[in-house]
Amino acid sequence: MSEQRHAALGIHPIDAGDPDGNGHVERMKRRQIIRRTRILGVIVLILLALGAARTVISRIANNRSLEAGTTERAKQYVNTTLPTARSAGQTLALPGTLQGFVQSPISARASGYLKRWTKDIGAHVEKGELLAELETPEIDQQLSQAIAARQQTASSLGLAQSTVARWEALRKKDVVSQQELDERRSGSDQARANLAAADANVQRLKQLEGFKRVVAPFAGVITRRNVDVGDLIDAGSGTGRALFTLAQTDPLRVYVNVPQSYAQLVKAGQPVTVTQSELRGQSFSGQIARTSASIDASTRTMQVEVSLPNKEGVLLPGAYVQVQLPLVASTSLSVPANALLFRKDGTLVATVDPQGKVHLQTVSLGRNYGESVEVLEGLKPTDRLVLNPSDSMAEGDTVAIAPPKTAAPATPADPGAAIAPAAAAANTSGKAPS
Repeated sequence: MSEQRHAALGIHPIDAGDPDGNGHVERMKRRQIIRRTRILGVIVLILLALGAARTVISRIANNRSLEAGTTERAKQYVNTTLPTARSAGQTLALPGTLQGFVQSPISARASGYLKRWTKDIGAHVEKGELLAELETPEIDQQLSQAIAARQQTASSLGLAQSTVARWEALRKKDVVSQQELDERRSGSDQARANLAAADANVQRLKQLEGFKRVVAPFAGVITRRNVDVGDLIDAGSGTGRALFTLAQTDPLRVYVNVPQSYAQLVKAGQPVTVTQSELRGQSFSGQIARTSASIDASTRTMQVEVSLPNKEGVLLPGAYVQVQLPLVASTSLSVPANALLFRKDGTLVATVDPQGKVHLQTVSLGRNYGESVEVLEGLKPTDRLVLNPSDSMAEGDTVAIAPPKTAAPATPADPGAAIAPAAAAANTSGKAPS
């Protein structure tokens, strides 16, 4: 800019009127100010650019994080398991009632009055041991009469035989006819038959009189006595009451009814375990003696007889017990009960393939074990099942298998941690810890 221009504008050069050189210094200062201003502007622009870049980068990172979180939350994590084959059979517990191996009411065969009884309830008796004795006056009189009739018949037979002998001698001399001899022989045969009938009647009454003594038909325990001295006893078990009830307590019998679904798994000779709630901590071993080999149409159960040794006499006939039958292990697969889906198509399970795709498969169920269910058809041992599948799960859904949960290791207790508070308390009281 020329001096004329400066003059027109009213700006005077720095060097004008400055013979000492102060204008040059002023120009240098002005240049420094301009340079600093430019530098400051560049710095401000750089800071603004850095802030803008940071904002852009932050937004990009947030977008990526949001996309990753959305993708992660969109994944459906599931817990899975594999079907298992039961290595051990199921134990079936059924109620039952103990019975004597042989249990029978003892009735009188002869009618009369009870003269005396020799055994009471709880008595252990042997086979043939006397239990009671009766008075039978009618039978005694009938026996005496039968013996007298037998003697009369025997006398008639002797007379008939001697008569036949005489008539045979007369027939040889042709004194009597053959018809008359045959009549005498027929009379002798009738007398012989009458004697045989009299002998049979005497034997019958003697045997009936022998029933005055009531004896034990087998060894056992008297569980009931229903009569006392002087009671009138009627013969027979139909109209008369039983004198005693006798039970053989070693071994015992237990009858249980096995449901139809388990009937094929119960075989004779299988071991069983019997427990009684009143005998805590004790169990008794027995075995299946026999089965009815048929299903009761009214109850759909099969009757099973269990033989139970009772040498020490701890178990009592009539007691209520629980019989545990170990069943043969099934070859079918079993799955957890919480892996089943019940829909209009039937019973389903959700399986996951290696690509994470869900497939719904129809299965046929067998026995219910409580926490697990037997699967008869529709599964393979390698199928991976979804546990607790949601109602919205459908064919072809993509899922992710959740990692197995591991329990955090327990931190061992530090012995010094329990001692340190005690030491601190001792120090605060001015005493050294021991």
